[in-house]
Formats: sequence, structure tokens, C-alpha cells
Amino acid sequence: MRLNTASAVIAFAGRLEEEAAAFYERLATAHPARASRFLDLARENRKNKARIERSYYGVITDAIEGSFTFDLAVDGYTLDPGLPADYRQALAQAGALEERIIRFYREAARQSRALLADIPGVMAAIARKREARVAELESLARETQGPGHFGGTTLHGREDAR
Repeated sequence: MRLNTASAVIAFAGRLEEEAAAFYERLATAHPARASRFLDLARENRKNKARIERSYYGVITDAIEGSFTFDLAVDGYTLDPGLPADYRQALAQAGALEERIIRFYREAARQSRALLADIPGVMAAIARKREARVAELESLARETQGPGHFGGTTLHGREDAR
């Protein structure tokens, strides 16, 4: 599936944020020792959704929406809704989820930079903020079993360019 309009990309971003928030809420329930932090991440996801939507509705015009702004294939950005029982595996899945969302926001920002005023900046800012989440999740994983990366996902190992 490909997304071509700003409204379709904004709706998809909202869906990613909601799915990620639900994941963190399940993670909080499954691992009460860190529940507070995971619930904070879920709240942050919903704030990101609201921020993107506010930015979009604040600047969009019929002229911009009438044209095709994007050519985004969503297949590489969908999220796995399952929650592994193992804490370290759950953290690895959270890291992979964050990496996918970061890639989505960066690509959407890149594609819309020339046509939409505020949206690319908001998306790039959210992507940068999410990098700290990946580092935090890696740190939590190291706490559980010592040093080493989880699930092959590392912040510095991403292939996408900034």
C-alpha cells in the first residue's frame, strides 16, 4: 500500500502512534517494575499524534492537499502488535518498533519538505526525540542481562540517512 496525500500520511502517523502506545501499555501491564516509564512512553505517543495533527490542520490548504505530496510505501513501517513474554525480547521489539517509526517520520519529512511548511519540522523533531527512546530501551536491555545489543537493532546501526 502506498500513501500519496498529506492526509493519508498524517492518518498513518496517528495509527503508528496509537499502536505504539497500546504496545507500551501492554508492556507496562506485563512488567510492573517499569510500568510508570512505559505508561509515560504511551502518553508521549498520544501527544506526538496530537502534535502532528495540530501541525497538519494548522497549515494545510486545499491547494496543497489537492496535489500529491507523498509517495510512501507503508509496508516497511507496519508494527507487530504482539508482546513477547520475555522482558528482553519485549524490549527488543520495542526498539524495533521505535526504529520503524523513526524511519517513517524521517522519510515523510524528507518527502514533504518542499511542499508543507511545519509538518516536516515536527516529524523530524519527533524522530530525533525517539532516538533517545531507542537508547533507553537498549540500556534497559543491558540491565537485564549485561552488555550487548538486543534483536540486532541498534540506534547507530540504522541504514537511513539523516
